Amino acid sequence: MPVIARFYGIVIRMYFLQSEHNPPHIHAIYGDDTAAFEIDTGELLDGDMPKRAKIMVEEWVELNKDELLAMWETQEFKKLPPLE
Repeated sequence: MPVIARFYGIVIRMYFLQSEHNPPHIHAIYGDDTAAFEIDTGELLDGDMPKRAKIMVEEWVELNKDELLAMWETQEFKKLPPLE
């Protein structure tokens, strides 16, 4: 699972497999916590993480929504800028 971005101890990844299930989503890892977030809505789909980390991931997803959806559709990996 390629790393798309890293910021504030959070690692953002996306599976690049033809068989990946919908809805389009990313995986966020923060320490021992992992969670999946829907790209369109930023909604937490699965897992859990501390509130502050969750808010940062939701903000980052919103800022990068178009690029993330394009990656999901094309399966072409590229790094995205971290949350600043």
